[in-house]
Amino acid sequence: MGDPAEAVSRRNAEVVRRYLRVFETKEVAEFEELVAEDVLVHGAGIHARGRHYPEGAVLTPGLSDCRVRVDDLFAAGDRVTVAFTLTYTQDRTGRDLTMTGVKSYRLRDGRIVEFWGETDLYGLLRQAGLVPEQIPPL
Repeated sequence: MGDPAEAVSRRNAEVVRRYLRVFETKEVAEFEELVAEDVLVHGAGIHARGRHYPEGAVLTPGLSDCRVRVDDLFAAGDRVTVAFTLTYTQDRTGRDLTMTGVKSYRLRDGRIVEFWGETDLYGLLRQAGLVPEQIPPL
């Protein structure tokens, strides 16, 4: 029989993979099983509480057909860290836009209760033509 700690790590890694798949399926109702209602969210300059934050990220207007690639994933006990690439279709132009990110999740009883992370939103906006290619000097 396997190590119980290893089994928890594997289960938590699968929860995070399912969480990321919701970005592709847009079935945010699945978050009820995967994400605590009062999840703590840290990143992009915010520290907030509530499942509506990740739901809003999934339902971003103007971007559709999200494809998720897990570039690296490490799970140990109640923590899972993942590096990923999201590729969206920009509705207005039909072009593909990519955004990379790294997030660290804390889980309890098979649900995400807290996560920290950063994504390359500037890169996504640059590809969409919404910010300059180069940051102007001060």
